[in-house]
Amino acid sequence: MQVNMLEAKNQLSKLVKAAAAGEEVVIASHGQPQVRLVPCTPASGLRGWGSWADRRMDVDEAFTEATESEVVKLFDGP
Repeated sequence: MQVNMLEAKNQLSKLVKAAAAGEEVVIASHGQPQVRLVPCTPASGLRGWGSWADRRMDVDEAFTEATESEVVKLFDGP
C-alpha cells in the first residue's frame, strides 16, 4: 500500500501494524515514494531480557579471605 504524508501522519499506528504483519507500506510525498516501513528484526545472538536467568552465579564464593587480603594489599600496600 502507498499512502501520502498526511494520511501516514493520521494513521501511523495502523500503518505500523500493517508493516509488522508483513504488508509493504510506502509513504509518498507528492506522489513520489519516499520511505518504506519495514518491521525490525532482532539482532542475531541476542536472546533478550533474562538471558542469564538459567545460569547460577554465587558471587559470595569469589570473596574469600584470601581475596580480601589481596584487595587490602592493593589499596594499602604490603
